Amino acid sequence: MKIAVVYNRGTGNVINLFGMPNRETIALKTIGRLVSALKAGRHQVVAMEGDKDLVARLEEFMPRVVKGERPGLVFNVSYGVQGQARYTHVPSILEMVGIPYVASGPLAHSLCLDKVVTKMILRQHGLPTPDFAVLHTPDAEVSELAYPLIVKPKNEAVSFGLKVVDDEAEMRAAARVIFDEFRQPVLVEQFIEGREVNVGLLGNDPPDAFPPVELMFGEEGPAIYTYEDKTGKSGRSISHACPAPLGDALTAEAQELARRAFVAVGCCDCARVDMRLDGEGKLYILEINSLPSLGEHGSYLVGAEHVGLDFSKFINRLVEVASARYYGTPSPPTLAPSASDPSTHLSTFITARRDRMERRLADWVRVQSRTTDPLGMQKGFKELSTLFEDLGLREVPELSDEGVVATWQTKAGLDDGVLLIGNLDVPVEHQFPAQAFRRDPEWLHGEGIATSRAPLVMLEYALRALRSLRRLPQIPLGVLYYADEGQDARYSADEIRAAAVRAREVLVLQPGLDPDKVVLQRRGQRTFRLQVETESMWLGRAFRKPDALRWTWRKLEEIAEISSQADRIAVATTGLRTERHPLHLPHRVTADIVETFPTAATGDAVARKMRAILGKGGPRHELVTATTRPAFEERPAGRRLAGELARVASDLDFALERGSSAGPSVAGLVPTDKACVCALGPVARGLRTPQEAVKRITLVQRSLLLAEFLASRLPDRESR
Repeated sequence: MKIAVVYNRGTGNVINLFGMPNRETIALKTIGRLVSALKAGRHQVVAMEGDKDLVARLEEFMPRVVKGERPGLVFNVSYGVQGQARYTHVPSILEMVGIPYVASGPLAHSLCLDKVVTKMILRQHGLPTPDFAVLHTPDAEVSELAYPLIVKPKNEAVSFGLKVVDDEAEMRAAARVIFDEFRQPVLVEQFIEGREVNVGLLGNDPPDAFPPVELMFGEEGPAIYTYEDKTGKSGRSISHACPAPLGDALTAEAQELARRAFVAVGCCDCARVDMRLDGEGKLYILEINSLPSLGEHGSYLVGAEHVGLDFSKFINRLVEVASARYYGTPSPPTLAPSASDPSTHLSTFITARRDRMERRLADWVRVQSRTTDPLGMQKGFKELSTLFEDLGLREVPELSDEGVVATWQTKAGLDDGVLLIGNLDVPVEHQFPAQAFRRDPEWLHGEGIATSRAPLVMLEYALRALRSLRRLPQIPLGVLYYADEGQDARYSADEIRAAAVRAREVLVLQPGLDPDKVVLQRRGQRTFRLQVETESMWLGRAFRKPDALRWTWRKLEEIAEISSQADRIAVATTGLRTERHPLHLPHRVTADIVETFPTAATGDAVARKMRAILGKGGPRHELVTATTRPAFEERPAGRRLAGELARVASDLDFALERGSSAGPSVAGLVPTDKACVCALGPVARGLRTPQEAVKRITLVQRSLLLAEFLASRLPDRESR
């Protein structure tokens, strides 16, 4: 499990510092011991400050989970930075963003930190606690309480401001110190002469009580545990007796009082209840520590050790206790479910490997394979070949062309099965600098991460999950990767068509649309090159005929008017180059024109309109079709396939909608009688720009979607 140890030591990373600062800190040594203990329990652990950046850090470490996947857990030892009820700050944030955590919630922490409210609740539940009064000003009257009394701040911990007083003058002086230093009301409590006993609790419904621990103060100083004692500044040594020599009856009573107090204030997982035992053998509850100290020599750990829980065992037991509270079981589900439940197996396999998937994605981002980089492409195909051979797929020679396209198939073969199509090249313009892999809480960034890399990793882990079921060879399946997406698939088109003819269903691993859409319809695209040439004209001389640039510009303006949003037609000039002699106007102009269209017939009609606008007169000109990408037209078989994918997505607890796109893809090469869906890859943004990114959770969601869908294509229907 991913576990973040959240603590407070620094105070700088907040928006403003004001109000009562936290004086309670956890030792670096304790944090180190916590991390080591959790790692010994085979958890993935980080430690972080509970400040204003906490949510972002947690989201990066333990991103949003999919259905059936457990989120990470926070091991909360944060005392807060500043302000009132500071124990509640981190738990409140965790509850707001939906992250489970160890120990009590905000309500119990706030009640326990307010000593007066705690005592009122104890009395309402018939639990013994010393008589008390509350001073809201240093000079407020005190009801009839017999000295000696103990004076303490109303809302502090760690014995801050604690003092035993023997008369009113001492009481007033101690109260004034608390008002001046802590700026809060003062609790004045009957001091119970006698022994101090602590009872640690672990668990829920009901909690287990450790053997009582008695604090042994020796002969010097008051028989109370002061802040100076806890921080080693008092000069005296406080020892512990465990189990406390109380006798069986008092031991059982102390444990029962501790359990009842724990339940009364609504604590969870762990707490320590501090008591005093008077000379007549009567126990009084002083306070409840909802976040008991995990310091090496604290009484809470002394009690835990007496029941066989050393530090490491105790810490991991506490994680199990919290897990049981959230999930109903102290142990995570097995990572190897039975073969009779393939869906659970696939889900567990993929969700347990989220970190590996992201590391694999980072590795692929580092493989430079832009469309114009043949060496990078060669390396990429080698990586792919190794991957698919490892998965048990074999190459299909007749559907492969070295350096351009490669196809692999399972033992069951591609024929009448599922064809998955992805592109290996990164279609990014050469002038853009390479973008390294990076991640933030919601998005994963890097060169080609959406157009190529994330769909590839999604495919890899879907196939690995199926292989772990030992059923991958039985699925009729082919995988085709091509390397000329940045060149409009002009060289790989024949192999793509041929492979699609042999398949029954085709899934194109282009980036998904936001929010969670697959594509059933894409526009086609043609690119043209227009070349215009006139005689060379001196700059400044008058001519009856327009120069090449003026004539071309006017025609391009007319051609742009063909665009129609209603008819889903777009025509635009994407490049313009000129040639001229010194002191002459341009005599040759070359323009790059792109048109997108919804159907082949519409595309042909647009091309005819362009040629009509250029006409037969004017300067010498030529309009040449450079590339053509067929439109991907919606088809009934595609709608049925999308509906099936949507049902699988619904079982995974996310909605998969149908959409269309203005951008072309190789889906347009798939014959119209084949079921085809495009954009099955993770949801993306910033395509083909330096800002390209994929939504982090969809890498897992789409991997599960693909794995579940392919599992449903097993010939043995009982395995579905």
